[in-house]
Amino acid sequence: MPQISQKKKDKISEHLIHYLYSVSPEPKFTSEIAQEIARDEEFTKSLLINLKSKNLLLEIKKNPQGKDYTRRQRWTLSQEAFSAYNKHQ
Repeated sequence: MPQISQKKKDKISEHLIHYLYSVSPEPKFTSEIAQEIARDEEFTKSLLINLKSKNLLLEIKKNPQGKDYTRRQRWTLSQEAFSAYNKHQ
């Protein structure tokens, strides 16, 4: 399987951030994000984790009732990323 270049990963990551900005403040599950950007869930999850390490995204591990998700995560933009993205719009 061919490797995806870093340039393409960066472009896809920009698409992820744009999508999460457009639905903000509603968090989305990894599967919903993957479907929206037409990418594999595992690949999408790796990009989301990378963006989280850069403090651009927040990972939500609990449902609205406060119970921990066992196998799922929801994602939303961090406040800093939202503010920065909002300035560029």
